Amino acid sequence: MQLNPRERVGRLTVAKQQMVEIAKALSHDSKVIIMDEPTAALNDAEVTTLHDLIRGFISPETGVIYISHRMDELKLISQRITVIRDGEYVDTVGTAETSMKEVISLMVGRQVSGEQRPTAATTGASTDVVLSVEGLATKALLRDVGFELRRGEILGFAGLMGAGRTEVARALVGADRATFDKLQVQGADVDIPNPAVAAKLGIGYLSEDRKHLGLMLERDVKENIMLSSLTENSAGGFIKDGALRRTAEEFSKKLRIKTPSVHQLARNLSGGNQQKIVIAKWLVKDCDILIFDEPTRGIDVGAKEEIYRLLDELAAGGKAIIMISSELPEVLRMSHRIAVMSEGRITGFLNNAEATQENIMELATRRDSAIPGAVTA
Repeated sequence: MQLNPRERVGRLTVAKQQMVEIAKALSHDSKVIIMDEPTAALNDAEVTTLHDLIRGFISPETGVIYISHRMDELKLISQRITVIRDGEYVDTVGTAETSMKEVISLMVGRQVSGEQRPTAATTGASTDVVLSVEGLATKALLRDVGFELRRGEILGFAGLMGAGRTEVARALVGADRATFDKLQVQGADVDIPNPAVAAKLGIGYLSEDRKHLGLMLERDVKENIMLSSLTENSAGGFIKDGALRRTAEEFSKKLRIKTPSVHQLARNLSGGNQQKIVIAKWLVKDCDILIFDEPTRGIDVGAKEEIYRLLDELAAGGKAIIMISSELPEVLRMSHRIAVMSEGRITGFLNNAEATQENIMELATRRDSAIPGAVTA
């Protein structure tokens, strides 16, 4: 790992924090190491490095329990796979003689297609531009980034770790300093100095680090869902608790959040249901533009399908969505168009019909050219 040993861990990216945790676990003289989603924030090269370390650790006297929802990794690193669903043991199978489709079926209790592509965008999505960006730049990384986001579409952002995808999202909502040649929302020129202004303009941002930046884990479901709309649900300095509860219950039911009640603490819910809480928070605010950064990180296959269904429904309902994902099958599954980034620039746009993992990776590793201020597919 290329890390400054004197750097504070709190200042590292999620991926680098993950690598520090892994290094700490491997440094102990342990017989058994339990790794829970160890690659959730890692790129392909870092995953390969981790797997090499695991293979070096394993011996007749040592072993690793490797908890993951990434099927390709289980195929590469494990000898046996145990499936648990809804807190109950389902089965243990040999990796070599079992297909990943069979494993997924055990996990979700039904067949899940891995080749699905998105449905067509809603009528008018190709012409109704709700967000227009030109000449986006930051001091550290981004250079001349430009694109358009249309109503009713999911615009995927793909690229290797460090390409600048999250930086684009944070710049758009005013979380990081940036400059723009042009920034328009619903056709009007805007300035977004901070996330509060972004929310007023109808832009919601779901961070890749939902536990620290998207949720109050020690507060209940109701408070988390209604956090963005307290002003609209208060009068004379007093919060309308009944209205908050009813709205939270409505969106909890609408998004199928599995919780005993809206008074359950957020930390007690699964990763998939925590993500739904964050989504509900911005739907209550009625944001027209939603930015999802790694929306399915660390959640199981069944919960992923629920999030996919929800995003499809939001797009069909006219919401404009930016989806950032490190999983290429997910980008291909969900995106109507795909913007590919490399080293702080957009190196190309692809329509879903022409996109493959191979041509996405070709653009993601391109260093010699970019599309200056590009705004079209």
